[in-house]
Amino acid sequence: MVVALVAANIAIYLYQALLSEPARQLFVYTHGAIPALLLGEAGLVEVLPPPLRASVAVNRIPVIPVQPIYLTVFTAMFLHGGLLHLGSNMLYLWVFGNNVEDALGHLRFVAFYLLCGLLAAGAQILMSLHSPIPMIGASGAIAGVLGAYYLKYPTARVRCLVFLPPFVTLAALPASLVLLFWFLVQVLQSVGAAGRVGHGGVAVFAHVGGFLAGLALVRRFEPRRRLRWMV
Repeated sequence: MVVALVAANIAIYLYQALLSEPARQLFVYTHGAIPALLLGEAGLVEVLPPPLRASVAVNRIPVIPVQPIYLTVFTAMFLHGGLLHLGSNMLYLWVFGNNVEDALGHLRFVAFYLLCGLLAAGAQILMSLHSPIPMIGASGAIAGVLGAYYLKYPTARVRCLVFLPPFVTLAALPASLVLLFWFLVQVLQSVGAAGRVGHGGVAVFAHVGGFLAGLALVRRFEPRRRLRWMV
């Protein structure tokens, strides 16, 4: 399932890359999760930035929702804003996702991944209720995977680049240390972003919410082990 999710994200990004610039932007607005739309505060045309709205009118591109608005919280998980955004997310999913999938099972892992992504989006929406900016990216769902990995494999070793100016080296560090550091960085960034919600940038509240969702839910998604009685 990790391979399938990575392949799906890459395929959708390649599809986006083949679109014209106005169509690419409109694709993000019709498939990204927009708080103002989800809460019924605005229509799709109203949230489009003026340059895109003008370009859409000139090129006669129809501006209609292609799906129920509530489904955008799921489709948004498969959209990315650039190669760096896509590459970093897929790297984290590839490194940490396989072990979590092994622990949960294939279908349970997909359900866990999507639910963490949904809760992560909810956390970001709560902090930006009136925002007309689309939320996109798999990082909220992947943050849930990181939370699960933190609980399940705290002593696993993760190879990381360590900066000790003026030197850079590779070191195998405990997963618990790496992931705790990552989470604390997200928390600190969320404190700094609290006064700037609704103005774009990294959805750090989704990262925090997704990680906490992963911590809370992973035990519930573990398959129940059946005891075999000796007779």
